[in-house]
Order: sequence, then C-alpha cells, then structure tokens
Amino acid sequence: MSTTALHIAFDVDQVRRHFPILKREVKGKPLVYFDNAATTQKPVEVIDALTSYYQYFNANIHRGIHSLAEEATAAYEATRDTVQQFINAKQREEIIFTRGVTESINLVAYTWARTNLKAGDEIIISGMEHHSNIVPWQLITEMTGAKLKVIPVDNNGELMMDEFHKLLNEKVKLVSVVHASNSLGTINPVKEIIDAAHKVGAIVMLDGAQSTVHLDIDVQELDCDFFAISSHKVYGPTGIGVLYGKRALLEAMPPFMGGGEMIKDVTFEKTTWNELPYKFEAGTPNIADTVALKAAIDFVQRIGKRQIRLHEEELLRYATEELQSIDGIRLIGQAKHKVSVASFVVEGVHPQDLGILLDNQGVAVRTGHHCTQPLMNRFGIPGTTRASFAMYNTKDEIDVMIAGLHKAIKLLR
Repeated sequence: MSTTALHIAFDVDQVRRHFPILKREVKGKPLVYFDNAATTQKPVEVIDALTSYYQYFNANIHRGIHSLAEEATAAYEATRDTVQQFINAKQREEIIFTRGVTESINLVAYTWARTNLKAGDEIIISGMEHHSNIVPWQLITEMTGAKLKVIPVDNNGELMMDEFHKLLNEKVKLVSVVHASNSLGTINPVKEIIDAAHKVGAIVMLDGAQSTVHLDIDVQELDCDFFAISSHKVYGPTGIGVLYGKRALLEAMPPFMGGGEMIKDVTFEKTTWNELPYKFEAGTPNIADTVALKAAIDFVQRIGKRQIRLHEEELLRYATEELQSIDGIRLIGQAKHKVSVASFVVEGVHPQDLGILLDNQGVAVRTGHHCTQPLMNRFGIPGTTRASFAMYNTKDEIDVMIAGLHKAIKLLR
C-alpha cells in the first residue's frame, strides 16, 4: 500500500489501514494497542522494506563490488541521509547507527566520558530517567571517580529547574537528560538545560527515545552535543537506533568496539581508525532494519508530524478527562507539556492485576515501573498502569479501555 494514497487532512481510519496488526483480535476482542511508548506498531511500508531487502538485494555492505552489495550499500546509506534530514544534523557523518538508545548512551559513556572524566568531576541526570540513562553513568562514576547528581522532580512530574541551576558549577562536565519521559510523558525544557550547561563548559546528551516520534527535532537549533534515537518507537524495526554527535566530539572520541569496518589499516603492531561515521560501526551492521528505518521515517514525514501531534494531543486530553472521572484513579505526571502518555494508579489495585484484566478485553497497556524505579520511589508507588497513544489510536478505543477499567476495578475491589 502506498503512502501516496494518504489524504492531506489527517484521517485516522485511513492511517489505520497501513498497520496490518490492528486487524487482529486478542482473546476474542479487537486489539486496542496502548503500549506505544514501549514500541510502536509497524506500517506495511516498513514490513515491505524488510522483506524487499532480503528478497531482492541481501548482501553485505561497503566492501563488495558486485551489484547486490552496491544496492544494499546505497539503501543503507540512504537511511543515514534521511535521518540527517529528519533531525537536521549539519553533516551525515554525525549520524552513527547503533542498536538503540541504550547502546547510544553507552557509546558516549564508554568513549567520551571514560576518556574525559576524572575524580571530582560531576555528571547531572534527572529524577525521571530511564534506567538506560542512569546505570551507564553509575558505572562511569565507579571507573573515574566522578560524582552523579540528580535534578529533582516535583509533584506534577516536572523537573525542578531552580534546583538544576543550583547544581551547575565548573565541576559539571556532562548533563544527560531525557527529552520526554517514557513513564510520565513530561516534555522537559531541554533548550534551557543545554544553554545553561554550556555556560559552565558541560556537554549535553539528550535521550530522544520518546521525543523523536512526537516532536520536531532540530539538533542544530537545540545545540545538543549528543542525541539518541530509537527506531522501534518511531514505527521502525527493533534492533536499530541512532546516535547523533557533533563532529568535533566524535572525531576526538576513541572507538567503542573493535573489528571490521571501523579500521583504516591493521598490522600486528598498530591499527588506525576509519573515518566518521564508520569508526563507530564495527562489524556487519543490522542492514535490513536500517534500510527499513528509512521507510518508517518517510511514512511519518508523509503524514506530517504536526498532524500526528495534534491527533495525539486530542487523544491525551480525552483520555485524561475520562480517567479523572473514575473514582479512585490518580494520574501520575500532570506536567503542563506532555507527549501522549497517561500513567495512573488505582487505589487498592495492583497495576499488574489491572493490566491482566484489561488484556482480557483486548486492551494492551504497560504496567510496572517502566524502567524508572527511582521515579516510582519518588511518588511512593510500586508502578503505574500506562496508556500511551499513537497516530493510529482513536477515541473509541479509549472508550473501550475506560469500560474495561470500570469492569476491572469492580472485580478487584
């Protein structure tokens, strides 16, 4: 199915036709998929791109001179160009392919941070970080003697920016924060964070796992030093992600992994590194999923991020109102600016029990701590039930979830 068939005006019914999985049933009920913050479903264009690669030009890239290798290389590198344009990076060499946001953050931790940090230096993260933006920095502090500091979160699920500014000093060398929270939906004031951090000489990394699919990303305007992207949250395949980094920083960083492709010359005495971006892309990469990532970005671009965002904002508004009307439900995270994530707890009901009963109604939500245990501790809860919305979701589906919640709460109380 071609995306050229999409109308200029956003039509959710037409959008849904591009997602084959939405036709299936779960336990005899039509699937209602509200676990988009964990992973989005894939349009047929992405599925076709995957099968087309394996069916017509499966080959290893860069080193081959035969036709299949050249076609595969061209498709792989076309994705790099597409990502560059998608986030407005200055140069294509600033786009590094990784396995996802987790690997992107670890790459920066084990190359830039381990090389540049020393005892007495400080790293700042926030109280709403995913574990993937906590644990690597903890490991680095153990290796280097640097200290980890945390921006606190207020009762609405927003960063306490006054406290952030108090944490800043000449000892701070790195600030690594999430752009949009996966568990609260909060959109953080990252431009303010970046500008303030740069004034004290710190570099800034942004976890863009949730923001890339919802917000317009311009890394040059943000002036962030590193930005991490996850393909599978932007309607692309799993197992592929992106690290954007300013070229000067990437040039100065040592390789992350050693092996084929990341080298220029190898002897038993000495090895010299390849040029960017290949210095950080050792071994045979995830070619098929990288090729399909281009199809995902093209699909999002054709529909239009603004139209998608307006649709998702309306879904979030509607869901928030409906959830607040249910006795005993407490929303966790009521920031002024949010992406389409609604997290909540029900008095006297464990989130896992709620998730199981909703699944019996065909409704897929996420339950638990969402890899943000420190944030759950901040709110004094073991976890939440999280409904997260995408371009293909509808108000009718929210009504199904609300009805399912009424049934579940009645059974569990």
